[in-house]
Amino acid sequence: MAGRRDPMAAAAAAILAAREIAAARDDPAAGSHARATVGRIVPLPGGTNVIASRVDAWLDARAGTDAGVRALLAEITAAMRDRAAAHGCELAIAEESVASAVAFDAGLRDRLGAALAARDGGTPPPVLATGAGHDAGILAGVLPTAMLFVRNPTGVSHSPQETATAADCAAGAAALRTVLEELL
Repeated sequence: MAGRRDPMAAAAAAILAAREIAAARDDPAAGSHARATVGRIVPLPGGTNVIASRVDAWLDARAGTDAGVRALLAEITAAMRDRAAAHGCELAIAEESVASAVAFDAGLRDRLGAALAARDGGTPPPVLATGAGHDAGILAGVLPTAMLFVRNPTGVSHSPQETATAADCAAGAAALRTVLEELL
């Protein structure tokens, strides 16, 4: 074991480092948001009992500002290089996609929140940071745009396990209808 250079072990350590760094930078109460997710990992050659010769992994890193993303990536990259070296491996990075931060319309967001609060006994919904490349991010450049997220009790997203109650979906649709009617 001492002589192995196992890129899968290096990748596992690097993924954990990315998560720890993002978690340390994520403080919504202070207005700081950070995310780091590895959603795909491919060991090559991929045999069940074979030490991989290489591991490809895709990191999605997000923060509240463009500068925040760059700082987050710099810290994660340094940590990943250290973890790879500790396992006798090297790290190569290829940037595939970079998107600038998008600011949504605060007034529209607040109107949606008020409509939801009116249905939920006056409790305002949380304001969530999202770095996702939703269609709304493209629309925000040309018209007032906001996003309305429906509660998901599992916390799992973009998966068949993602779920929402019919009542929460109805509340979201009703809030959207209320705001659209106000805007007409």
